[in-house]
Amino acid sequence: MADPLDALRPLMAAHSPPLHAIIVPSEDNHQSEYVSERDKRRQFVSGFTGSAGLALITMNEALLWTDGRYFLQATQQLSDRWKLMRIGEDPTVETWITDNLPSEAIVGIDPWCVSVDTAKRYEKAFSGKKQQLFQLSSNLVDEVWKGRPAAEASPVMVHPLEFAGCSVQDKLKDLREKLLDENAYGIIFSSLDEVAWLYNIRGNDVAYCPVVHSYAIVTIDSAFFYVDKRKISSEVQTYFSENGIEIRDYSTVDSDVSLLASGQLNAGNKTNDDTGKQLKSNKIWIDPSSCCLALFAKLSADQLFPQQSPLALAKALKNPAELDGLKKAHVRDGAAVVQYLVWLDSKMQELYGASGYFNEPQGEQERKSPDEKLTEVSVSDKLEGFRAKQEHFKGLSFPTISSVGSNAAIIHYGPEPNTCAELDPDKIYLFDSGAQYLDGTTDITRTVHFGKPSQHEKSCYTVVLKGHIALDSAVFPNGTTGFALDVLARTPLWKNGLDYRHGTGHGIGSFLFVHEGPHQISYRPDARNVPLQSSMTVTDEPGYYEDGNFGIRLENVLVVKDADTEFNFAGKGYLGFEHITWAPYQKKLMDLTLLSPEEIEWVNSYHSDCRKILAPYMNEKEMEWLNKATEPISTSV
Repeated sequence: MADPLDALRPLMAAHSPPLHAIIVPSEDNHQSEYVSERDKRRQFVSGFTGSAGLALITMNEALLWTDGRYFLQATQQLSDRWKLMRIGEDPTVETWITDNLPSEAIVGIDPWCVSVDTAKRYEKAFSGKKQQLFQLSSNLVDEVWKGRPAAEASPVMVHPLEFAGCSVQDKLKDLREKLLDENAYGIIFSSLDEVAWLYNIRGNDVAYCPVVHSYAIVTIDSAFFYVDKRKISSEVQTYFSENGIEIRDYSTVDSDVSLLASGQLNAGNKTNDDTGKQLKSNKIWIDPSSCCLALFAKLSADQLFPQQSPLALAKALKNPAELDGLKKAHVRDGAAVVQYLVWLDSKMQELYGASGYFNEPQGEQERKSPDEKLTEVSVSDKLEGFRAKQEHFKGLSFPTISSVGSNAAIIHYGPEPNTCAELDPDKIYLFDSGAQYLDGTTDITRTVHFGKPSQHEKSCYTVVLKGHIALDSAVFPNGTTGFALDVLARTPLWKNGLDYRHGTGHGIGSFLFVHEGPHQISYRPDARNVPLQSSMTVTDEPGYYEDGNFGIRLENVLVVKDADTEFNFAGKGYLGFEHITWAPYQKKLMDLTLLSPEEIEWVNSYHSDCRKILAPYMNEKEMEWLNKATEPISTSV
């Protein structure tokens, strides 16, 4: 296939005005992390398949920025025509542009695919050399992408109230109260998970993400849903009508935002909500981190209310039904993971002569069945099969990271059928996986070895486990952010001169996105922005990755809860965590001399709970394996 660079550069030169560069981000019109096949423009131009990254194409150079999760992967996937720019180590894209492109250079961007925040950051950086961020009327990548996938028309589904836990009417009522509090007349929603959460709908427009390509506009007295109407059944049409929401075609959001700005956006049906307040305002609320530049440009400066979406926090604070569903989903998911480990342990012994999950080999391990093999892809397919048998299963929540040996050092490794590695009993195996269930989204990572781990591998595994336990056990005052807690998971690694290039925890959705904000546990500065609150979910996933050798990560999902402390300094109230992920840690990979008695007791307590919670899902063979995997570790010297 011809290199897209060779097709893009003539278009850039012929453009009016001529373009010195174009920016090709990973995001779609909704600033999504995961996008549909037809929106993978950055992947198309660069060949890099990671979920995060940004391409810059000039007339002579091509550069790709990505974060630490993908450094190794990008090195392997980029051709020699591309230069890898490491976020956090190399200059930012806007700094590179100002340093390397001439004064008054024109940089093209699709205004639908860049957020207001990002565009403002670029424009501020460019101003010193009078460089211009130019809004393109069409996406140049689309013009050269022959065979670009068509938009699918997957049906919109109503998410049952038993799982949503809060009706659309109640959500709209709460939202309108927030609008009134801020003296705002209306609000525009671009984030796909926010639209899905607000209207209690789900879909299949993006792989691994049960969302619908759509927008929402809500005013004090109206609500609109912008979607491809082919996706709307008569039942869904009735559902929206009964909730006072008007369905409009996806493409009309552009003109409707202009009508909203001029006070002329009228609904066929006004809401019956009695707000009890009179509002005289034309202020429109947008979230600058998710609203695209194209819609922002329709609004005048004096009517903008640019603040974080009120739904970001509301969605992160799980209601009782969502918490109950998440806990139940994680139990079933843990059962599937254990069933997978039992199967994999047996197969590794049967085919490869491995000593297995529990034992270290006494002599050489000898392959028993040379005609049959296990690969990273074939075993991950088997894991999906175990999950698919569980109640309410709707699919995976992200592509399974199934990685052996040096591949496990690639933090977000994605195995491909034709190039993936074969399993090896002499190497570490890491699998990071999750599923979408009607009642919750899951995400779990375990690292195992079916042969004889080296002392170095054991030491590394154990300090990762120590960090994992330290975060899980944390107690902290209300108002604490994930930025303050991140150090707890890293300290055991730092003491050994180790670290990892990713955050320690992210929120997780309720049958929505596997990565959910606005909170996080991370060393990144924006983790300072949102304190953790009771009923939030967050992952606990420290790791260590040794390029060319192995990778280790351990991940559970935690729920933030009120902590019962003896004292209550300054009346703040204290918080802690409850883990809701259930699958054992491999004792064979632990160096018990590095664990304190308290840490050993934590492992024993967790394993005891695993046994009890997962027992109803196990057959006799699986239960025998689980009992052995969760036998208490002796604390005697």
